[in-house]
Amino acid sequence: MALVIDKDLLGDINEPNIEAINYAITELKSRQKRLDMLSDYYNGKQEIEKHTFENANVGASNVMINHAKYISDMNVGFMTGNPIKYVADKGKNIDDILDIFKQIDIHKHDIELEKDLSVFGYGYELLYLKQTDPIIARDKLGNEKLTPNTDLKIEVIDPRATIVVTDDTVEHEPLFAVFAQEKKNLSGEINGYSITVYMPQRIVEYRTELGMEVASTDPIVYDGENLFGAVPIIEYRNNEERQGDFEQLISLIDAYNLLQTDRISDKEAFVDALLVTFGFGLDNDEDDKQRLNRGVIEAPPREEGADIEWLTKSFDETQVNLLSQSIENDIHKISYVPNMNDEKFMGNVSGEAMKFKLFGLENLLSIKQRYFFDGLRRRLQLMQTIVNIKGANDDASGCKISLTANIPSNLSDVVNNIKNADGVIPRKYTYSWLPDVDSPQDVIDEMNEQDAETIRKNQDALRQQDPDRLELEESQDDSSEDNKEIQSDNNHSKRTRSI
Repeated sequence: MALVIDKDLLGDINEPNIEAINYAITELKSRQKRLDMLSDYYNGKQEIEKHTFENANVGASNVMINHAKYISDMNVGFMTGNPIKYVADKGKNIDDILDIFKQIDIHKHDIELEKDLSVFGYGYELLYLKQTDPIIARDKLGNEKLTPNTDLKIEVIDPRATIVVTDDTVEHEPLFAVFAQEKKNLSGEINGYSITVYMPQRIVEYRTELGMEVASTDPIVYDGENLFGAVPIIEYRNNEERQGDFEQLISLIDAYNLLQTDRISDKEAFVDALLVTFGFGLDNDEDDKQRLNRGVIEAPPREEGADIEWLTKSFDETQVNLLSQSIENDIHKISYVPNMNDEKFMGNVSGEAMKFKLFGLENLLSIKQRYFFDGLRRRLQLMQTIVNIKGANDDASGCKISLTANIPSNLSDVVNNIKNADGVIPRKYTYSWLPDVDSPQDVIDEMNEQDAETIRKNQDALRQQDPDRLELEESQDDSSEDNKEIQSDNNHSKRTRSI
């Protein structure tokens, strides 16, 4: 989550300001508790682990059903299950950027980034240049020289260790960013931090020993130029409030886990029930204790009013199950993530019925996409700067970004709609309705090749059945073409004479 400050307080934004850096670090530390809690809930470390059962003789069977992980994983799959598509604006080129996307497997990166957005409500990625093996080049005099070769890399970085500082204008332009990384000795103990400050034209790394805050006496272990010309850390938002997908459901998740835990504990208490005798007693000797533990009790004496029975707590399992279903339905309703294991969520429903069931989810994804695309556009701008420095001529301005949600679709309905629209809507648009189709023009080209192949096969079959007829038709076609050329020449001669 970006920190907003007055730009005038920094002076030169490319000179490290220790006071501003420590102010950002203090704000970063204040967010740790919330972010750690959200991470714990996703990883299964939830409040139910602290629950204790009142009956000291029965241990608490703490049951954890991880709805938080289910909601986040489903949202990540729906959102980034299909690769994001980039199409350059008319007359512009982004081929070099797309080549880098292929090299670094940007689809995998986007999945990791979306997971942070779903869990924490916001996420960060770092763009940097990694030096590889040097290459041999020649200067104007023909002398060999070594030129460092660099690759553009993109990595997801932990929101719990990152903060971006922006100005207080309506555009919230990034001023600098801080990335704090723990440093440990060989015993696993923290012995300081690496604090890297990313400024528009400069990158500086400090090495602290006492804590996360930077002191003026802390050594600078790196001071280099930032070729991006802007802060290379990009903040992505999950929504306007920067909330995780399950953050508002934590109370419901706790209630469901508590209910399921109490159900199991009640079952254990039922098995460990007390045995009550009426009209007689048991001797407190070892034989009676062993028979009691095994549940084997001799028949009571035949005295009037003598009896024996188990003392148990009665509970209505039907009402408990109804409450459990009610809480679970609320979880799926508020999160907009359908319960795919629900018997009513059948796979043989019509396409329109499926759209109705997924209507809330599609609305949620449309909101998430808008905020996600804001970060992607900034990513394209930073990458454009680097590839053009290397000699490319890419222009990502106006680039069209599209994302097809990875949700179930009725393919037969899509195909029928394409057939019905043929001749009314251009095929370049209707073929884009097909899932997993990146380029409708490629589909058109393949269809044309398929039609041409079908014609050739039909001609070969006809030639085998009636070769004379096929030759006659081909000769008629040739003569028809000759007549057209002769007629065209005659018309041209007439126009020439009239002139």
